[in-house]
Parts: sequence; structure tokens; C-alpha cells
Amino acid sequence: MPKDVWIIAEQKDGKLKKITFELMGVGKKLAEKIGGSVSVLLLGYQIEKLADELDGYGAQKIWVGDSEALKHPSNESYARVISDLVKSHNPDILLCGATASGKDIFPRVAARLQTGLASDCIGLDISPEGFLVAERPIFAGKVLVDTITPETKPQMAALRPNVLPAADKGSQKSEITKITVDVKPQDLKAILKETIKTAGEMIDLTEASVIVSGGRGMAGKENFKILEDLASAFGEGTAVGASRSAVDSGFAPHDLQVGQTGKVVNPNLYIACGISGSIQHLAGMRTSKYIVAINKDPEAPIFQVADCGIVADLFKIVPLLTEEVKKIKAQQ
Repeated sequence: MPKDVWIIAEQKDGKLKKITFELMGVGKKLAEKIGGSVSVLLLGYQIEKLADELDGYGAQKIWVGDSEALKHPSNESYARVISDLVKSHNPDILLCGATASGKDIFPRVAARLQTGLASDCIGLDISPEGFLVAERPIFAGKVLVDTITPETKPQMAALRPNVLPAADKGSQKSEITKITVDVKPQDLKAILKETIKTAGEMIDLTEASVIVSGGRGMAGKENFKILEDLASAFGEGTAVGASRSAVDSGFAPHDLQVGQTGKVVNPNLYIACGISGSIQHLAGMRTSKYIVAINKDPEAPIFQVADCGIVADLFKIVPLLTEEVKKIKAQQ
């Protein structure tokens, strides 16, 4: 009997998040190993056009739940729609992104389905027995473990953004099916009325390919300008981050915090400026593909995980680095 891998697509403001295509890539590989197919569940309001953007990435079927009741992401409403549809069709594997939205919604889905959930995964595979194997970091990223939940279905996992390649678009067409969203405002305990964005909002840290972060060594909120200049030099796909100590000191807002109590990131390049490298911070960025650390203290723990360490004054090094990046970009 064919088995199914279901993916929860993530969109924001009518745009698909990159993690959706990363899930499509790994979803196809998992489906091939279990002899099944991939389906995608797309939820939101006025998002039917996004189904066309998903077409061709390997899904046999795209379920579309378009309703004003889903206009604002709500763990209660989204979890209800997802779990009800899953109960009706019984997929073997259910995947989503380990994003702020996914971490909010997916545990509630798992509870409604009375099944296990492997969260914040950095790798997904199938065991010889045909069960989902989820690789995930524990103890602040110092240890990697494989999690298997064969006793219950669906087997659920939330994948960390930027750890696996996105799917390539092909010629396979998907069957697009609309579903009825049976969620009424009076059924919900809480209703999100409005989302207020911060001025000058940059790309989400979890999706950035390059992150320039500052710590207590930045010495003030105004000094983050040199990090913003470096991020701008790199161009599209770059974001500015901060350590917890920088946030606690008022140098940066909490939504820029990288770490165990902030956001877990996995960019291609992470530049840590004036960050000592506490365990809490390392837990949020140590899986970055390439780490550059700039710190005056040669004994700073950040150098233990850095691929390249610069022992120097960041206020001298960062502007020089910005100018070099600009020169390289101008030659491309």
C-alpha cells in the first residue's frame, strides 16, 4: 500500500517561505524510500495563487485551505484544520519547518493526533524498517541524536531552516484540491486581530544566508550601524543579529536575538562581532556552515567554534571588511 509524506507549507503576507521548498526537497527523498508520494497542505487567506507556485516541485497533490478564518496565523485554528485533514487521510509522515510559526502550531497538532514530534531537526531519513529517522541536536548542540517514533502515526518532524537544499522545479504537475475550512471565530479561545511590523524590517534571521551579529562588545545601540553597513554590503539574503547580552543591554530588539532563548539560525556565513560565545548563544548558531569571529579577547569561547578568528578591535576590522566586500561585489 503506497505511503504518503505530507508537508505543511508556510507562507507570510502572501509569499511562500523558503523552508517550504526545503521541505519539498527532503520530502521527495523520503517518499521515494518508502514507495509513496508527497502532498502539500497550504493554509491562509487569499493564497490560492500560491498553489501554482508550488506546482512542479514534486507534490502529487496540493491541498488548499483558503479562508478568512486563517487570515492571521493562529495555533488553535491552524492546528484544528491540519489535524482534521490528517485524521481523514492518514499520511505516514507529517513535516513542517522549525520556524516561529511551526514551533507554535506543530506541538498542538501532535497533541491533537496523539503522536510524537521530533523538533528542530537538522536531518531526516528512513530506517531500514521504514520508519522516519530525525537527527536533532541536544545539550546546546553539543550532541546529535537520532529520534525514531515507530509506535504512532503520523511520524512528525519539524525541520530547521537552511540545513537542507531546496527542491528543484521539474515538470511534474500537481493535483490541486480545495478543502473546506470549518473554523468559526466563536470556536477559538483567542483571536489575533493585527500584526504590527517594525520599521525597516529585514529578512527573517532563520532564512538569511549571511548573518552579521553583535554582542556586548558593540558598546552601544548606535554602534550597530557598522554591522548594518556590512550586512548591506553583502546584499540580499543578509540580516543583522544580536546576542542575548546585547539585547538585554538595549543595543538591539529581541527579534534580532540569536541563541537558545532567541532564534536558532543556520546561515552559510555567520559573522560574530564582539560576542564572547556563551553556551546559550552557541546553541543558536553553532551549526552555521562557516563562522567568523571578531573579538579582542583571544580566550573568548566563540573562537572554539569559529572557522576563522580575528583577534582585534571590531571597530577597526568591521569597516575594513565592509569595504573589501563592496570591492568584491563590484567585480561580480
